[in-house]
Amino acid sequence: MEAHSKIRKKSVWRRSMMQMRRNWQLYALFTPVLLYFIVFHYVPMYGVQIAFKDFMANKGIVDSPWVGFKHFERFFDSFYFWRIIKNTMGIGLYELAVGFPIPIILALMINEARSGRFRRFVQTVTYAPHFLSTVVVVGMIMMFLSPVSGLVNSIITSFGGEPIAFMTEPSWFKSIYVWSGVWQGMGWSSIIYLAALAGIDPQLHEAAKVDGAGWLRRIWHINLPGIAPTMTILLILNIGSVLGVGFEKIFLMQNSLNMEASDVIATNVYRSGILGAQYSFSAAVGLFNSIVNFIMLITVNRIARKVSENSLW
Repeated sequence: MEAHSKIRKKSVWRRSMMQMRRNWQLYALFTPVLLYFIVFHYVPMYGVQIAFKDFMANKGIVDSPWVGFKHFERFFDSFYFWRIIKNTMGIGLYELAVGFPIPIILALMINEARSGRFRRFVQTVTYAPHFLSTVVVVGMIMMFLSPVSGLVNSIITSFGGEPIAFMTEPSWFKSIYVWSGVWQGMGWSSIIYLAALAGIDPQLHEAAKVDGAGWLRRIWHINLPGIAPTMTILLILNIGSVLGVGFEKIFLMQNSLNMEASDVIATNVYRSGILGAQYSFSAAVGLFNSIVNFIMLITVNRIARKVSENSLW
């Protein structure tokens, strides 16, 4: 039995090596991506251990003393813990509820457009904001929402209303952040749904038209089931990053007056880790964030696998 298993392993190894030699071009294309993830995502994981240490620069990571869960307990007991979690979770869920369905709706609308010129025009207009930098987008937001010279407040005052200081009102922060993100990313996010819609057999639509189905019924019974696997995969990935609210845009929009609604895990890590030089504490907060996202990803993937046949693994 042992000799048989060894022979079998050798044959499997030979077949895999032959396949690698045969498809070496594909492996060569894949190598830079693999190296990127190894160098920038896996190698830095070595430094995660400072979350369980009192890191001292003069001693380095290895020689710094272990303190266990001290920094995690400090974060859980901190005065701003629930505010940070509430803001991060609130923005993440708001972004998911609004930002996930809108690209799907946009892709369905573009797919139903009969004029090729109109379709290309809409795609160009909706894709363009994706290529604007975050700094430019935030600058545009501040310019349009300025209480003195902003376009939005000019319209409000022209109808007899009072100017609103959008950027300093905590109640407006989440909506401004989420809807500006939807405007910037909905066109780009719709590309993958348009690709999935292009793979649907046109004969299904022809048969539905013969049976008297209108465009709305064809969308509901043909297009949506056709892109359901893609929707499920992207939904799992989006839910797995609910707490991973980006830093740059929030930091640029944040000020002392809207801090009540804009303070999230990423900005807290920046203040404590970079500005406060509390590297171990910020590492513990970041690790907590990653663990929660990982648990949510695993849970949602398992639910999706049980409810439907589509999942990440």
